[in-house]
Amino acid sequence: MKLKDLASKPQLIEIVIDEPALVEKYGEELSFHVHDKLPIATYTKMASLNQKDTAAIYDIMKELILDEAGQPVISGEMTLPLDLINAAVVKVTERLGK
Repeated sequence: MKLKDLASKPQLIEIVIDEPALVEKYGEELSFHVHDKLPIATYTKMASLNQKDTAAIYDIMKELILDEAGQPVISGEMTLPLDLINAAVVKVTERLGK
């Protein structure tokens, strides 16, 4: 098989934040979308992140947390509560590690 046979455009996939404490706090499960394939530059940024560099983590999450139309949820003055950003980091890491 040739590698080009496996190439395809990235597709949006839904990720659900379903941690019991967050479901209780926000009243329901919360969902967002990510692309199933990411540019190598994004993978490289993620792999080289220092866990204490919250600004860098936030910048990457702005690129990854998307709505159902593929648009960033975090942009301009729009942001998310820190507990949801943290949960999204965990979920994205779990998903992309598969």
